[in-house]
Amino acid sequence: MTDTSSTLRIVWIYPDLLSTYGDQGNVLILRRRAELRGIRTETLHVHSSDPVPVEGDVYLVGGGEDRPQILAAERLRADGGLKRAADRGAAVFAVCAGYQIIGESYGDDADNPLPGVGILDVRSSRGATRAVGEIVADVVPELGVGRITGFENHQGRTAIGPSARPLSTTVKGIGNDDATEGAYQGQVLGTYLHGPALPRNPALADLLLRWRVGEIAPLQPSWGEKLHEERLAAAL
Repeated sequence: MTDTSSTLRIVWIYPDLLSTYGDQGNVLILRRRAELRGIRTETLHVHSSDPVPVEGDVYLVGGGEDRPQILAAERLRADGGLKRAADRGAAVFAVCAGYQIIGESYGDDADNPLPGVGILDVRSSRGATRAVGEIVADVVPELGVGRITGFENHQGRTAIGPSARPLSTTVKGIGNDDATEGAYQGQVLGTYLHGPALPRNPALADLLLRWRVGEIAPLQPSWGEKLHEERLAAAL
């Protein structure tokens, strides 16, 4: 049963550093799909000069270039708010550079290993080639999301540790390592998918909602589902 008695608190982390390829769309579609189900929402934009609140329900972290990525990781580690929020059970959805920095470690532009926030058991480094283009992947069945699609543009390669699981297996594209795409651990989820990911894959947005409010009613098919089917057809 959906819990509509309280407000769903959506926290957008560091839009001044991590917001490439229209990542704000992830914030907008999550809020919209919640409100269509009668779930009240509150959205907080947390800039890199602000402390990260611990009381949020869903934290969204976007992509960014190398230097902003390093700065964001340093500030998130020093602040500690995102890790405390994840430890208390908040959902975290991170994309590309954000995916890498919530892991245990990631590589800088010279592939020197740097410490991540440590809320997802993955380790990222730089690959020999850059992954650019449409990506299609099949999410593990237990998450109930199905096939996802997006745009990837990264040189990272990500290894998944024993505490995390691959989010999906790749049908087209590179993702983590030519075989899998993304990872999740509890209610922390990372992916290389831009597009933005949640508008292109409404079932992913609904997964985040289910994690926080329980079972949710299906919505009538909308432009989101239509966009999803169009991008899948174009990519394959």
